[in-house]
Parts: sequence; structure tokens; C-alpha cells
Amino acid sequence: MKYYIVTYGCQMNVHESEKLAAICEKMGYCLAEKREEADLIVFNTCAIREGAEDRVFGNVGALKKLKKQRPSLIVAVCGCATQKESTANWMMKTFPFVDIVIGTFNLANFQHYVNAVKTGRQLELLSEGEIDETLPYKRTSGENAWVNIMQGCNNFCTYCIVPYVRGREKSRQEANILKEIEEIVAEGKYKKITLLGQNVNSYGKDLTPSVSFAQLLQDICAIEGDFVVSFMTSHPKDLTDDVIDVIAKQDKICKDIHLPAQSGNNRILQLMNRRYTREKYLGIIEKIRSKIPNARLTSDFIVGFPTETEDEFLDTMSLVEQVRFDGIFAFMYSPREGTVASKMQDQVPQEIKQRRVNMLLALEKKIQEGKK
Repeated sequence: MKYYIVTYGCQMNVHESEKLAAICEKMGYCLAEKREEADLIVFNTCAIREGAEDRVFGNVGALKKLKKQRPSLIVAVCGCATQKESTANWMMKTFPFVDIVIGTFNLANFQHYVNAVKTGRQLELLSEGEIDETLPYKRTSGENAWVNIMQGCNNFCTYCIVPYVRGREKSRQEANILKEIEEIVAEGKYKKITLLGQNVNSYGKDLTPSVSFAQLLQDICAIEGDFVVSFMTSHPKDLTDDVIDVIAKQDKICKDIHLPAQSGNNRILQLMNRRYTREKYLGIIEKIRSKIPNARLTSDFIVGFPTETEDEFLDTMSLVEQVRFDGIFAFMYSPREGTVASKMQDQVPQEIKQRRVNMLLALEKKIQEGKK
């Protein structure tokens, strides 16, 4: 028997597909080189933008013919998109040949669902539980090993669906994280360890006793071995001075810091529920550059957020010009059903969003060319 996994979205999804691959191999499946050879096809989905969902739906629909030719083929769709009940229900109605539709809360129980399909049992969704520490990973990212330190998000940015599909913040116990990293280092194959979480700076706040992200970084760096540590993603409101200090002092920590700003205008930041101001963000950048002169700074920006005026967009342009990041990712605002921003009045027309994102990317290109 063979399996094939198609992954969409962020690094967290890539890492969770490694978990799914390990589950498949535990059940006796081996990796297929192409989906047409597979007995089990899994789509691990992303819900962050509408385009990501559309690609999933198109590829799932294309399997209808293959499923008709081979009725024993098991097709599963899981991840963030199908954690939304409306999307899951629509998918089951639109693609009746799909055997398994589950969300992020049920990935650890994937074997349960595959076995249910094979034996003709009724599938039931299992409720959200604790982080499963028992499942292995089939690591697929070369010399980099992903290590999930937490899941979920408590921030509820008004444009973002993540808290609804990933749940509230839950941190792994520090001892379990350190044990996993010690095992990774002992294997000798991985030179880089990347810590993952929707907001890594919030790590440990829900633990008793609490553990700060700075302390976790410090303890990881105390592990003997030849490796470097990086992390993603950071939220500016939670990036504390002690985290900056640890990054500055520890040679094992990469000096790459990705700090999404999203906008350079305070009114838009407030509408986004980002809980920091332009001034606070620039203050954090100043601290990083004073303590870590060789830091490589990157960021994310959303243009065309509902009600954004031309002058407010130009505030974002001026922030990028002022900071002169080492790289940015710029996106046009995309309404996500179920978020606060999707219900806001005065949505910005598509042509204006397109023009603004082009302007921002052109500025980014000019800045990078000036650094050569």
C-alpha cells in the first residue's frame, strides 16, 4: 500500500504532514512517487487566504475520475480549511467521493479515521484535546528539523481565521521539547532546528509554573551539539527585551527575525486588533538593531484592509522605507468568512488593492537593489 500527501500553507502544515506521513508508515503504507500510484491520498489544507482554499478544491475535484476507476482508493482532506464547519460540510456535499474530512483538532487521530473507512464504520469527529507527545515524525526538510513548541493563538486579529481553526494557545511542556531536540541533535543529521508556533513569543504563559520563551531559548542553547536554532512566527506585542537579549548573546540562535508589521498606520493597526502602534513597532526594531547589529529583519504586510485610505497606505510605504527590511512579504487583504474584518463596511476595491501591493513590492525591490 502506498500513500501520497499534498501540503498547502505554512511551515506548521509542513510539519504536521510529517506527522501524517509517520502515521501512514506506521499503518504499513510506503510513500508513492505520484498520486496516481497511491492507495491513500491526503490533502493537508490551508485557510489563511481564499486562493489557498480554491487550489485545494480544484485538486480534490480532479480526483473524482481516479476514485471512480479505483473505488478502494481512500481520499482524505484535513487541516485548517476543513476545521471550519461550513467548509467541511460544503466539501462533503460537493465531493461525496472524499472518504475523510477532518480539521486540525483531529490530525493526531488520523489512523482511527483510515481504519474506520476500511472497516465501514461510521466516522465521528473527536473533540479538541491536549497536544499528543507520542506520535513520531517522518522528517522531510533536509538538514532542518521542525519542532512544534505550541499550537493555537489567542490574538484574534480581525482579518485572521487562525484562532478559529487552530484553537486557543497551548504550550508543550518544556521538558518534552528539550527531550525532542536532544534526540534530534543525537541523530547527527540536522544542523538547524526551527521552533514553530502561531505566536512563539507567547510560549509558556499557559504552563504551571510558567516558562518564558526567552528561558526556553536559553535552555535549548545549553544542549551540547553542533546546531543552530531559529523560530517563527513572532508577534510584535509579545517580543520582549529578554528575548532580544538571548538572541544577541547566544551564538546558536540565528539572527534572522521575522516580525510581521501588517500596516504602518495606527488606525488600521487598531482595526486589525494588532495591539501595538507604529511607534512601538519602530521602537522594537531600534532595540533589535542596537543589540543585534547583524540581525536580518523581515516582515509581512497586508494592503487594502477595509477602510484603508490612500494616506494610510502611504504610512505603510513610509514604514518600509524607514526600516529598510532585508525582505518583506506583501499581500492584498482577502476576506475570510467568520472573521470580524469580513463584515466591515467599505471594503477596498480589488483594483486599488492590486495597485497598492504593486507599489509596495516595487519599493521593496528598490530597497533590496540599493543594498547590493
